[in-house]
Amino acid sequence: MTEQAMHGQQLVPVHYHQFRISDEHGPVGPDLRRQHNGLIEVEDGIATILTGIHTGDVDVTVTFHADAPQPGAARWEEIVEVSLHSASGELLVRGLMADLDEELPELSFNGPGDYRLRIHARGRDTAVDLAPDDVTEWYLIQVWPAPAQEAVVLRQSDDYGASIRAE
Repeated sequence: MTEQAMHGQQLVPVHYHQFRISDEHGPVGPDLRRQHNGLIEVEDGIATILTGIHTGDVDVTVTFHADAPQPGAARWEEIVEVSLHSASGELLVRGLMADLDEELPELSFNGPGDYRLRIHARGRDTAVDLAPDDVTEWYLIQVWPAPAQEAVVLRQSDDYGASIRAE
C-alpha cells in the first residue's frame, strides 16, 4: 500500500453533538474522558467524536497510511491522536442514530489489531448547538497500524473544545 493509497470521504450524520467509531465485536480502547481533549472520548468500548453542531451532517475524510503521516495543515483547529483496537477488523465510522448512506472504508484496513488515529477538526465554532442545512464542520481521520499509546493532543484552538475541556 502506498501512502494514502486508500481513502474515503462521506457526509456523516450527527445527533446530539456526536458521531462514533466502533467495532461491533469488541471494545475499541480504554476509557478516555471527553474533558481530556475536547474532541474525542472513549467510553463503554466506543470512540465518540464531539461536534459543535447538535444535528446535521459533517464532512469526514479518512486516509490510510503505512506509518505515521504528518499532521494536517494549519487550517485544522483541533488535532488529537488516539489508539484504538479492532477485534474483528471492522472498525467503522458510524452515525449515532442513523447508518451512513454509503459506508466509509473500514478504519482497520490491515485487519484486526491496534491502530493509531489522528483526528482533525475545523468549523466546530460555526453553528454550535444548531442543526444547519449546510455542512459547517469538517473532519480528517488519518489511520495507520501502530501499538497502543497514550492519547496525544497536537492542537487545541477552537472555543467549542475549550468549553468541553472546562466542564
